[in-house]
Amino acid sequence: MLTRKQHQLLLFINKRLSEDGVSPSFEEMKDALDLASKSGVHRLITALEERGFIRRLAHRARALEVLKMPDSASPAAIAADAGNVVRPDFGADPEPAQGIEIAVLGKIAAGVPIEAIQHEQDRIMLPPDLAGGRGEHYALEIEGDSMIDAGILDGDIVIIERCDTATNGDIVVALIDEEEATLKRLRKKGGSVALEAANPAYETRIFGPDRVRVQGKLVGLIRRYH
Repeated sequence: MLTRKQHQLLLFINKRLSEDGVSPSFEEMKDALDLASKSGVHRLITALEERGFIRRLAHRARALEVLKMPDSASPAAIAADAGNVVRPDFGADPEPAQGIEIAVLGKIAAGVPIEAIQHEQDRIMLPPDLAGGRGEHYALEIEGDSMIDAGILDGDIVIIERCDTATNGDIVVALIDEEEATLKRLRKKGGSVALEAANPAYETRIFGPDRVRVQGKLVGLIRRYH
């Protein structure tokens, strides 16, 4: 069952594709549904995609394809203005989640350090329980298996709170010699900084304090199942 907003968005996308052959922009969808932000559009599109009503076409901007329409949608309703469609049998819209969109800055090796990540590659919606009361966040995709004993697997998306300090035991994004970035558990031992893996196959690496700079600490994780 679709919520009213999901149904309205589906009709609006279908109407624009039928008339113009091009899917509407996020800004147009936001305005058509009278939403406060484009993050609300993102959530609706994701829900429609998960339910098999639309598909995003890879490598093409603003590319959406309508795969099916609800059984209750008549041809007249599909052609109607989406903003005027009301279906009394639909569930009520849930309260909008107060999440935030954050940047995915690429992959970070959880095994062997790689060059520091600098460029935004995608955006995801940060769940409300991670967004509230914290600072700036970004996300990274894990590559490697050195943190598996901490429950961090290859392909996971880790949520990082941007900061430049951390306490012993925190899992951090560490920048080594201003060139390499890695996700490891931080340990301070005397005048040295140890970056510990969570896999016995990997050795702990120890550096002088001037060689390691904390770029953020782990606050959450998203795992996709295929």
